[in-house]
Amino acid sequence: MVTITVDGRTLQTEDGRTIIEAARDHGIDIPHFCWHPKLSMSGNCRMCLVEVEKLPKLVIACGTKVVEGMVVRTSTPRVLNAREAVMEFLLINHPLDCPICDEAGECKLQDYAYKHSVGYSRFTEDKVHKPKRVELGPHVMLDTERCIMCSRCVRFCAEIAQAPQLTFTQRGDHVELTTFPGQQLDNPYAMNTIDICPVGALTSREFRFRARVWEMSATDTICPGCARGCSMFSWVRNNEILRQTPRYNPEVNEYWMCDKGRLETYKAVNAETRIKAPVVKTEGEYTELAWDEAIARVASEFRVYRKAEIAVFGSAFATNEDNYLLQKFARDVLGTKHIVVIPHVVPGDEDALLIRADKTPNWRGAAALGMTDPANLPQILQAMREGAIKAAYVMEDNVAADPAIASALSRLDFLVVQATNENETTRLADVILPAAAFAERHGTFTNFQGRVQRIRPSVATLDQDRASDGLAMSRLDRFGTSFDRWGRGVKRDARPSWKIIAGIASVMGMKYRYTTAEDVFAELASTVEAFKGLTYRSIGNRGQVLAAPREQSVRS
Repeated sequence: MVTITVDGRTLQTEDGRTIIEAARDHGIDIPHFCWHPKLSMSGNCRMCLVEVEKLPKLVIACGTKVVEGMVVRTSTPRVLNAREAVMEFLLINHPLDCPICDEAGECKLQDYAYKHSVGYSRFTEDKVHKPKRVELGPHVMLDTERCIMCSRCVRFCAEIAQAPQLTFTQRGDHVELTTFPGQQLDNPYAMNTIDICPVGALTSREFRFRARVWEMSATDTICPGCARGCSMFSWVRNNEILRQTPRYNPEVNEYWMCDKGRLETYKAVNAETRIKAPVVKTEGEYTELAWDEAIARVASEFRVYRKAEIAVFGSAFATNEDNYLLQKFARDVLGTKHIVVIPHVVPGDEDALLIRADKTPNWRGAAALGMTDPANLPQILQAMREGAIKAAYVMEDNVAADPAIASALSRLDFLVVQATNENETTRLADVILPAAAFAERHGTFTNFQGRVQRIRPSVATLDQDRASDGLAMSRLDRFGTSFDRWGRGVKRDARPSWKIIAGIASVMGMKYRYTTAEDVFAELASTVEAFKGLTYRSIGNRGQVLAAPREQSVRS
């Protein structure tokens, strides 16, 4: 450890840290563009110039390591004048298009123009014009005129994504960001360059011109795209998810997120294939029913069958709360031991950074609940083919996408399916119950590392499960804005799976006294050894690791 002084404050920091890192560790902000805590130092922008006692010139805080007794000043007239000069150079050729720029509201250059610029330009000549609306890849658009050559995107591709696809060409004020000849920006993490771009040079082709940041709410939640469970923000306007961006979590995904997770997982929430109401099949025709009628129909049908004639399919896409209550319902109400959760592993579709071959967010959680015995599925399917199992309950998994399972399900007398969207399994169902999507409910997922993490609703349903602890508030809510986070969009008539199960159990004579997902989790944590001691509050925004061993984890 070394002792340094920054703006009159005495700080203890590790030897080898740079000035900007030491200051950041103690809550002191030094303006910067090119520096990023997970990228190599480049020293391009010179915005982080500071004054160090006994040194003749200003030094860049991102590239100068601390030494014992160092005295640093970040706000002297000399430093402020240098910052103003850097900002003037950056703004000389920068287009004045903040009103139409997607980065407006979260642009570092815009913020610094107010904080560290003189507010006027001495440049009266014509600006240098460069290519605009350049399609760098399938998801990223480049406005070259806005680029300040910080090189963050270049370094990210080379160092983090391990796909060096970007470079600079030309010289002086004609420098342009571009891809290497014959290449495009199409690596699996390409859209992270949009997040780390400090200006509006790199923007999302999917999100361009759809909303401004101040028009949306941003909810802390988890990506359900694979067993990694990346922490992310879900951005919503008018009750519709418009984008998803990574949320910093050093234990899971750092600052990053894969393109597939951020683009594909929310589209099913907004899709036209969403199940809009409970549906019952009668003589081959589907009819919409009220929730009470549909639940009564399910309860009535299940009473006909003996315990051994019913099978239950849990889901690694469902929350810990949903699977726990489903298992309890199967055991205490239906009386069946035929319980199974199906793995969804895509061999080879993984990498060393984030992406996992296990494409479910909660296999580890289902395993901790004892629901993942691989011997159960063949036995259940055989019993269905032989007619020994006559009815089944499927929760949040398109199990019929497997032809062998679809064939077995088609032999049943009665099939209930809880699902968010229409799929192969719902087409075989006698009763379909619309389940809330991951973005419409509270709950927890357990990633492949055994880390239990919270999901929170970013869009509302007609039957919204509201948290009693206030932890579901968006970032905008926490800052006291009057923005209506539920928006003005259509609210779907879907319910969390645990609430649907509790409703069926109640009609069948078992009263579960849960009012929120947190109530279910509290009981789970008190009865399942792996979850002992966990609460929603202790899980927080970064998660908490299970106490259980990892033997039952699926290969991912």
